[in-house]
Amino acid sequence: MCGITGWVSFDRDLKDERDTLDAMTGTMACRGPDSSGTLVERHAALGHRRLAVIDLPGGKQPMSARTPNGEVSLVYSGETYNFTELRDELIRRGERFQTASDTEVVLRGYLHWGEALVDRLNGMYAFAVWDARDQKLVMVRDRLGIKPLYYYRTPDGLLFGSEPKAILANPLAKRVVDADGLRESLSYCFTPGHAIWSGMEQVGPGTVVTVDAAGLRTRTYWRLETRPHTDDVDTTVERVRELLDDTVRRQLVADVPRCVLLSGGLDSGTLTALAAGHLGGERVRTFSVDFADQAENFTTDDLRDTLDAPFVQEVARHVGSDHADIVIGPKTLADPEVRRAVITARDVPIGMGDIDFSAYLLFQEIRKRSTVALSGESADELFGGYKHMHIPQIQQAPAFPWIVLNIGAFDKDGTGLDAGLWSALDLDTYRREEYARAVGEVARLDSGDAYDAEDDFEYRMRIMIHLHLTRFMRFLLDRKDRLSMAVGLEVRVPFCDHRLVEYVYNTPWSLKTYDGREKSLLRGAIKHLLPESVAWRPKSAYPSTQDPYYFQELQQQAKDLLTRRSHGVFDLVDRRWLEGATGGEPTGMDRLTRLGLERTLDLATWLDVYRPTLDLP
Repeated sequence: MCGITGWVSFDRDLKDERDTLDAMTGTMACRGPDSSGTLVERHAALGHRRLAVIDLPGGKQPMSARTPNGEVSLVYSGETYNFTELRDELIRRGERFQTASDTEVVLRGYLHWGEALVDRLNGMYAFAVWDARDQKLVMVRDRLGIKPLYYYRTPDGLLFGSEPKAILANPLAKRVVDADGLRESLSYCFTPGHAIWSGMEQVGPGTVVTVDAAGLRTRTYWRLETRPHTDDVDTTVERVRELLDDTVRRQLVADVPRCVLLSGGLDSGTLTALAAGHLGGERVRTFSVDFADQAENFTTDDLRDTLDAPFVQEVARHVGSDHADIVIGPKTLADPEVRRAVITARDVPIGMGDIDFSAYLLFQEIRKRSTVALSGESADELFGGYKHMHIPQIQQAPAFPWIVLNIGAFDKDGTGLDAGLWSALDLDTYRREEYARAVGEVARLDSGDAYDAEDDFEYRMRIMIHLHLTRFMRFLLDRKDRLSMAVGLEVRVPFCDHRLVEYVYNTPWSLKTYDGREKSLLRGAIKHLLPESVAWRPKSAYPSTQDPYYFQELQQQAKDLLTRRSHGVFDLVDRRWLEGATGGEPTGMDRLTRLGLERTLDLATWLDVYRPTLDLP
């Protein structure tokens, strides 16, 4: 896992721009604490920060290969989980290797297959190849968009980076957020390719972007496709089991300490049990997060029925893991410097408050003992695990489900966004249009495709899964990447294996719920590996603190913000709403009020850190 950046310019000599490249590369020191490297040619400059995970002495970058017609150079972030098979195939085809790294496999794979290499890769990756033979840059992002990659067009070329901050370190990139960027950041539509910063874009998941003197071209090499599913229940469950087992086995490969993030739920319990089975005599290491006095403060809500801790301990005992609970106190969680670190890591003001802060603090502690962690992201999106997916009113609502629930979005009523700004941005229309565009990408299975066409309800649930996999999941993946890489921890996500995603996406909803419960396929595949209480535990969201001290700190920090009367946040947030939100009793603070306080403080911090120019309508 690493951070990559670069600059392609066809009109200037980049050999005179080493200082700028160093500044761009330096912004990602946290992503790659182990080493740094740069390569500068006349029309291309590449920068790399390395987190050494495989072949610790041999995987330094940028990595180059000489050919009779010029050098080919690579900067690469991520992991290719089938690199050993690809390496063996390339050796049979005559390639010779100098290292044991997956980076060299990608480089020599490109030399052998060109851009067709992408069809052979299994992994999470974002990489850029400068091909001096044709004076072109080739940028690639993995199928599910696990690893980030951004770019910014210039008059004579392009800037790119794993994170926006790398691009913004170049004077050619302007720190401007226009009305469209505000719509995206405030609406929670999670539009693919959108980067919020004006002029900046993301390489889309499953996409190749090629840049040369003639311009920029994009090609999508993978997308979710509708296909018939003819396997019966038993066959489907067995196939899910096989895919998961193979995926976890592959993703445990590393030359550094590994662990599993354990929450006590079905998803993390699955990964823990499978990992334990592949480590032989080595005990699987597990970590969980908890809050001081959480048991005393806990009350059930719409997202959490039970405490995690008892189930975490049950799984740890069951598999015999080397387990550690990371317990976070309210003062640490509420520290404004933690918020600042998280907002800086994420580059954009789209946060989840204390849920982000606790994850960041958890990763800090894990990094002291492990470098690679497995995490359960996308299991709910893929297998239909969220409670709201099973509520008829939400199933049929013509809107993004998470917006219907108001899980994270600002709103004109209840969470503080200035009503005038809401109207000027026309966020209601933006959400409707983005929702319609997202639904339009979902192909329906018709009678010519299978023995039984999708009925209206099955198609509706296909849309539900598609929306979560292509929108909401990518928001969660970006969150996990930024918060973990901010402390130099690589997090791998086995449920995002594209083979598993392709297979489960196309199983009908009736199969996903064949026993009348959520996530039937996953439960059926692994229930024999887990304690019964965990295998049948209902979905419980990532923990959020309920400590009154934290609520009080939110209010106090908002009061402090109100004293900064000229702060730019009040161009976005209703001051009177904020005054009212700071006056109530913390014990009576409802979820939306707390959410609005979190979003307001996030926005204010983002404005302080990045000092963007807001091009307001």
